[in-house]
This record gives sequence, structure tokens and C-alpha cells, in this order.
Amino acid sequence: MKKFILLILFLAFAVIFIPWLQPKGNAAGQHQATFLVDQKMYINDGQGKAMDVAPFIHDGRVYVPVRYLGRALGIPDDNIVWDDVSQAVTFSIDGAATRFTVGSDLLRVGERELEMDVVPMINSGRVFASARWLAEALDYEVDWDDAARAVLVGPPGKLPGPPSENRDLPVVGTYENLKDLLANLQDQYGNNEKMLMDAPTGLGAALPGSAKAADRIDEDSQSVKNESGYSRTNVQVEGVDEADIVKTDGSYIYLIKGERIIIAQAYPAGEMKIISSLDFAEKKFIPDEMYVDDKYLIVIGQTNRYRDIMPIKEYSSKKMSQDIDICPPPFRSDTVKAFIYDIGDKSSINQVRELELDGRYVSSRKIGQSFYLVSNKSIYDYPLREVEEPKPSYRDTAIGDEFIDIDYSGIKCFPGFMEPNYLIVAGMNLDKPEEKADVNTFLGSGENIYASTKNLYIAMTSHRYVIMKDDNEENEMEKTKVYKFTMDDGKLTYAAGGEVPGNVLNQFSMDEYNGCFRIATTRGDAWRTGEFTSKNNVYVLDDGLKVVGKLEDIAPGERIYSVRFAGDRGYMVTFKTVDPFFVIDLKEPGHPEILGALKIPGYSDYLHPYDENHIIGFGKDTIELGQKGGSGSETNSMAFYTGMKMAVFDVTDVNNPVEMFREKIGDRGTDSELLHNHKALLLSKDKDLLAFPVSVMEVKGNEIDETGFPAYGEFTFQGAYVYNIDLANGFALKGRITHLSDEDYKKAGNQWYDSDKNVDRILYINDALYTLSGKYIKANNLDSLAEIGTLVIN
Repeated sequence: MKKFILLILFLAFAVIFIPWLQPKGNAAGQHQATFLVDQKMYINDGQGKAMDVAPFIHDGRVYVPVRYLGRALGIPDDNIVWDDVSQAVTFSIDGAATRFTVGSDLLRVGERELEMDVVPMINSGRVFASARWLAEALDYEVDWDDAARAVLVGPPGKLPGPPSENRDLPVVGTYENLKDLLANLQDQYGNNEKMLMDAPTGLGAALPGSAKAADRIDEDSQSVKNESGYSRTNVQVEGVDEADIVKTDGSYIYLIKGERIIIAQAYPAGEMKIISSLDFAEKKFIPDEMYVDDKYLIVIGQTNRYRDIMPIKEYSSKKMSQDIDICPPPFRSDTVKAFIYDIGDKSSINQVRELELDGRYVSSRKIGQSFYLVSNKSIYDYPLREVEEPKPSYRDTAIGDEFIDIDYSGIKCFPGFMEPNYLIVAGMNLDKPEEKADVNTFLGSGENIYASTKNLYIAMTSHRYVIMKDDNEENEMEKTKVYKFTMDDGKLTYAAGGEVPGNVLNQFSMDEYNGCFRIATTRGDAWRTGEFTSKNNVYVLDDGLKVVGKLEDIAPGERIYSVRFAGDRGYMVTFKTVDPFFVIDLKEPGHPEILGALKIPGYSDYLHPYDENHIIGFGKDTIELGQKGGSGSETNSMAFYTGMKMAVFDVTDVNNPVEMFREKIGDRGTDSELLHNHKALLLSKDKDLLAFPVSVMEVKGNEIDETGFPAYGEFTFQGAYVYNIDLANGFALKGRITHLSDEDYKKAGNQWYDSDKNVDRILYINDALYTLSGKYIKANNLDSLAEIGTLVIN
């Protein structure tokens, strides 16, 4: 009896713990898969995998390509058989067959026959079937993530995490998988790709589910609020510093000049002197911009290094007994580098750290002692060659002097990524020099970034050409992908991804407020007159970057020239012949609406909040001229820019905004860096001070030339325009400060050039106003503008 009991216990133990004694069911294994609707990439056991077709929704059901579903569940391709005559697909698993036929609702699972409520179909040359019916027939559990529009497949009780809640992106995993993903990308977004817009009926049908949202607090900068005795860089969000070519700490000025950083004692203004400089010529490094605080100087710029490529096996067109190994020459790899210095002793600056990332510089931000750096590294293709490009890498002197390759298992990929590119995002805490940088690498890329005090958003626009079947007209479809990262003490964590139609203009097209992300885009072309003409939009996304509100088709035929979000309002300027200035209500995230609009000549390239009810616009004045047809009759009109224009918009009555004050500088050809770079603006509401650099062109004769177009002006001035500004008097020109000599103006002729004497930035320290060029730092009295002193930079 005891022996019998022991035998029973042994067999029970064997069935539970010895896999080869367990009975084999219909399931192919313990695999997990996520299929995202309209995405040609699926996630299989944590790895991103390429497909040549995308799942879609038809009549409220999700259809997936059956071959890729089979692969995801561990079924070899040889065990997935297509019968062209009967149009049937058979999955063979451990001798058991699962069979279904295109157009039939019957599903055979071994000896069983099931009746489906949907039928398999052929689309784009692939067989598609209901994800739920097929997966459950293979003993897998299926669920739907409505927020991410994704099908989740996994063993019972072991479904993968919903993409809308799961921050773990799929990884590239291997070089072979990287090649598959890139090949699929080329098929989707290649230069010659054409796509027919002929979606099945009900393709956008919604499935049951709900999205989740959370609130965050934004700290958007309304103006340059500075209670200290010196000015700081004009930034988009208060508390989030942006790098620039000039910085001050209230006593010293830091200036980039070529391959050097100049450090000058600036105050008292009458005792200016250069006390130190950093020369990067021998480092083969060119500084682009920098940060300065009480402790540290961070210098950011581009450099490069040479890297070896593994030998290439070339195959001759003729039969050869041996392959030929060719060692290509090393190729130059661009890198972005940040030098970090301890500036406690200004006369003896001490380098404490370097951080270097593969790729080209995108942007950076600094919040307190947390520093974040973003780069793009292109992935080069070697057609017809079996060669592996070096992996992306980085160097952090906190852990060593050598570059560290980032393995494919550590490279994550954004579903629907659009560029053969690596996006590298790094962060560090400056006060923890011994702690290694937090480096994250993604298969994807970025163009514009926006940062609140808590989150970093990276935006990238995709371009696809399509042919509309109805009118056979080719059109470029643009979508902007947005990736969100949480920032905490120098560490970054991927939080969410989303997309909206159209493309963004710049960082000011994006904003975060009360847990919502707002973004303004333009889609279409202004030169078109049909359905594909340009239209402008505002989208509101929740904390998970799902669209919860939208305002579309604003100002058809025009495009966005500037945007500014401020609290629960948005301001937008579009332009074609006149400047519509729109006031947009964003108080209800799900229902944005236009409150009022003002149409005036000219346009604004940059909008800056002066206070809650007043916005300053900086741009160009315009003149509208009629164009004559062949018979001499007037057909249509065109707008031509003339001089630089400033305007104060009063939005106290949001339904009826008015242009309260306006100021024009120069004529056609006048330009300012402020129109292209917001950091060139100096504005202090407390001091009634407004200043910026400008190059002035003035027309000496007729404003309309012999061709009938506005005449270009002749060069008359380069330097700083300094204004008093208030809501009682508007703009009052206080004076002009130039670094050019009388002789320079005499030699100038009609044009001017990018001279090292051109004023680039203006700042103040206490009672002194400083103008800075590559040649001089000039100090003037803030009240009278009387010159105090000039420091020559050699």
C-alpha cells in the first residue's frame, strides 16, 4: 500500500515539475504579443517586431495579419501553410491543426469545429483574421486597450501590460531585428512610396474602453519675471533654463566667441575686464551655447570622432572560391559634448566632468541642478553589404574616459517611429558628480522639444505622400509624433506617446497646463486652393497623450506664424495677406474654441505675454499689392513684408482683441534675430525696459520700385534698439546702441554682413545696460544710455 501511495505521489510530482512529461495542449508556448491598430510594428515578448501590413478595425472587430500572429505565438513559418486553391490557412502545432478559410465563418481546431461571428479576409496581399477568435483557439487570452487601440495576447492570467499604462517600451533586441525594423521603415516612408486611401468601411469604429488621465501643474512663464539685480535669458517656462550664447550671474558675463568662452568681470561697469577664458581649439570642439549658475558652467557644442567599421564581405558577380574581406576606412561620427566646470574661483576655472553623446545636438534644458541633453544620431545604410554599423555610444567621465556602446537589448523603439535614427536622451544631477548619467536610447528621433518643470516632450514630424482615389491628387500627409518623459533629479523615464495631424512650427507650438498637453499644428499647403489647402489646428491631449479636445480648420489657406499658450488661453497668428490674431479659450480641455480674432496688416513671428491681458507681437509689417492678369485686370493680391513691426494686443475683452500700440522699424530688408530666436529679447516689466538687436534697412527713394514690388532698403544701422514700454504710452524709443564705427558705416554700402561687431544680445546688471558682440562688451547707463565703458574682446 505504501509503495502504491509513493508511486502516485511520484507521478503527480513528475506531471507538475517535469515539462517533458506534461500533456501538450494546443498552445504554442508562453508568449506575449501586442498588436497596435494602424501600426506596422508589433511587440513580441518585449521586443519590437516589424510587419509589412498593419492591423485594422472593421465592423467593430480588430483584424490582425495571421502569419505575424502565428510568429508572435511561437509557431514557425513552416507550420503556417497557405493553400492558394482553397484559400485556407493551417496552423500546425504539435501535430494538431487549426484551419480556417478566407470568407468562411468556420474555424477548425483539431477535431472541433467552431462558428465565428466574423470571417477572415485578404487585405494588401495578406490574410487577416479576428485576433480574438484565432488567439483563443490557440488557448491564449485576449484583451483590448482602448486608449492605445491595441490588442493584447498572452497566456491565461499573463497578458502583457496595456501600452496606455505600461511605460516599458519594446526593445530592438538584436542587430538582425534592427535590420528588419529599418527595412520596414523604408517600405513605409521611402521616398517613392505611394499609398491608396481606400480604407474599409468602419475602419475607425471604436471599441469599448476608457482612457485615464491625471493632473499636473504647469509653471508657464508669462514674462521675464526677475526681481534680482540682473537679467536672465528669456525662456519659455519659468524655472526651466535654456542654454544661450551669453549668460550672466550678476557679476560676471560669459560670452561665446568662436572656439572660446570669455569670462569678464562686468560690474562695476566702469571696471570691466577679462579675467579668464576657455579655449577649445585643441579639443576640436566648437561651443554652441551654455548654462551658468552660482556653481557651474556647462558648455555644449559639437565635435566628432573617428570609428572603425567591421570588415565588409564583398561578393563578386562571378563565382569565386573565397569571399573578399574589405576593411573600409574609419568614418567620422558626430558627437555632442557638454563640458562641466566648477566656477567657484572665476580666475581658476576647474573642469569637473564631460558628457558626450553620439549624434547631433537637438536641445537641452536645466532645472535647478538637473541637466538634460538630447541628441539625434542617424543610422547609415550599407546597401548590398553585410556590415554592422557601430552601435550608438556615449562617454561619461564620471565612470570612465572610454565610450560605452549601447547594446541593442538596451535600445527601445517607439511604435510607429519614422526615421532611421537613434534618439539619445541623457540627464544628470550636477551636485552628484560621482553618479553616472542616466542615458536612454530609442529608435526614433526628435526635432523640437518643450519642457515643463516636470516633463520633457520631444516632437517629430513625419511626411508621407498619398494619392487620393477620388480625384487622383497627390498630397503630403504630415503627422507629429510626441514623446513624453518625466524628469526627476536628473533622471528621465518614458511616460507616454501620442500623435496629431500636421506639423509644429517650433517649441512655442507646445505647452503643458493642468495635466494637459496643448499643441498647435498646420497641415496642408498654403499655395493650394482645394481640400488640401493649409488649415491650422489646436489639439488638447491628456496625461497619457490621447487627444481629448480639438479645434481644427482655423484660417484655411494660411499657415501658423506664431503661437503662445498662457494659462487657459492660447494665442495664434496665421498669415497669407493679413495677420489674423486669434484668441482661443482652453478652459475646457475637451472643447477649445475661438473667442475672438483681429485682422490687421503684417504678422508676428514671436508672441510674448506682457501680463494676463496684453500680448506683445514681434514680426514684420506688410503691404498688400494687387496682381494684374494678362488683360490688365486685377486678379488677386499678394502681401510683401516691409519693415520690422511690434504691436501690443489688448485681450481684456477676449471676444474683441484690439491692437493697442504699434511700432515700425526700417523698411524692406530690416531683420532681427528676435524674429528667429526668442533668447535675443530683453524685457523687464518692472523697469519698463524692452531691447533687442536689429539690422535696419531704409528705402531712400520710392517705396515701390520699377517692377511694381516694394523696394529693398539700404543698410543704415546694426545694434540694439532700446525702448521704454508701458500700457499708458506704448513703445517709446529710448535710444540706439551700436558697436560699428563711423568708418564701418561709410564702408558698408547698401548691404551689411555677419560682422563680429554685430550686437547679438543685451542684458542689464543693476543700473548698467550691456550690449554684446563678438568684438566688444559695451556698458551704458540704464537710464540715460550714456556710455560707461567698452571692453575689447581679442
